[in-house]
Amino acid sequence: MQLRLAATAALALSPAGAFAVDYMTAEAASRLMFAEAERFEIRDWQLDATQAQAIAALGVKPRSAQWRLRLAYKGKELLGVVVADDVLGKFELISYAVGIGADGKVRGVEILSYRESHGHEVRTPAWRKQFLGKAQGAPLKLGDDIANISGATLSCGHVTEGVKRIVAVVEQARRSGVLS
Repeated sequence: MQLRLAATAALALSPAGAFAVDYMTAEAASRLMFAEAERFEIRDWQLDATQAQAIAALGVKPRSAQWRLRLAYKGKELLGVVVADDVLGKFELISYAVGIGADGKVRGVEILSYRESHGHEVRTPAWRKQFLGKAQGAPLKLGDDIANISGATLSCGHVTEGVKRIVAVVEQARRSGVLS
């Protein structure tokens, strides 16, 4: 009886991270979003102050100045870029990757790791599909062009904000000539 009580207490006190699930790596997400790519090139890039201000002017906080871009190529043609990032769910981080084509439009969103006990519905294909074709200038706002999922409001909102941030970061990288 005491052993059962101790086990129940330990389970009740376990952190929400006990629900963590790793679905794929950023590399696997890159291959999924750009299946026709023959190669990927990693490029580390840093926003300068002007670029960070341009992103902030869109109502998006540029979480970091440092970004790792995965450029997808077929031959010498740039197909697009994949950027992995993290956002806070309710208590834990959600790792995700966004693929953006050379035309600046979202090609895919993949959840890489989900660590929360609730809200995992952001991983459903139907919810992630809403981002396809969005580019800078699209509202990318929860409740407007991106539907909310009851019980996953924070996860939906934070992933949506994260996708908007990555779209803005990639647009700044494109304008600066980093994507070539």
